[in-house]
Amino acid sequence: MGTRAKAEGLQVKQIDYYLALQSPWVYLAGRRPAEIAAQHGARLVYKPLDPAALFPRTGGKVRDERHPSRNSYAAEDRARQAKLLGVDLREPLFRSPNAAPAAYALIAAQSAGGGDLAGYVQAIGRAMWAEGKDIGDDEVIAAALASNGFDPKVADRGMLMAAETYGANLEEAVTAGVFGVPFFVTGGARFWGQDRLDMLDAHLGGRL
Repeated sequence: MGTRAKAEGLQVKQIDYYLALQSPWVYLAGRRPAEIAAQHGARLVYKPLDPAALFPRTGGKVRDERHPSRNSYAAEDRARQAKLLGVDLREPLFRSPNAAPAAYALIAAQSAGGGDLAGYVQAIGRAMWAEGKDIGDDEVIAAALASNGFDPKVADRGMLMAAETYGANLEEAVTAGVFGVPFFVTGGARFWGQDRLDMLDAHLGGRL
């Protein structure tokens, strides 16, 4: 579909995917954003950002500032959703990792091309939420890159560019009306949460 659209001179739709690699909801989204984009011939652009910097600017709060009842419900809800999706999800051993290096690696890998970006995102999420690993660890990041077809040193070469892009993604997100993750923006339409992926699919298919 994407090839035909280009051949006919039509503009290929782009989906801006704002995400945080440490988010359980991004982990639960899995490969579905990439699959939906491919189904509709759309270009999925990964835009990792720091949610701790996003929330205060858009009316949200980080986990430690939320009421305990809200955090308790979120834990129940993600466990239910994981069960429905057949996804292995456990409470992480490293609750507050430094996710910036993994995000830089995603940005650098996307720029370099040639690998499976959705697989990398899924591998980082699985490392945190199923395998009890620290996603800020260089070896964890390198393994996720290598297992998805990227040079494990790609982040080292693109560090400066990736750091600048990471900060720019935050500013772009605020301007676009993004206030949480995962968040999808395509054209003038916005979709928040992995539980809105069916709506994104319907929108791209002209059914919504």
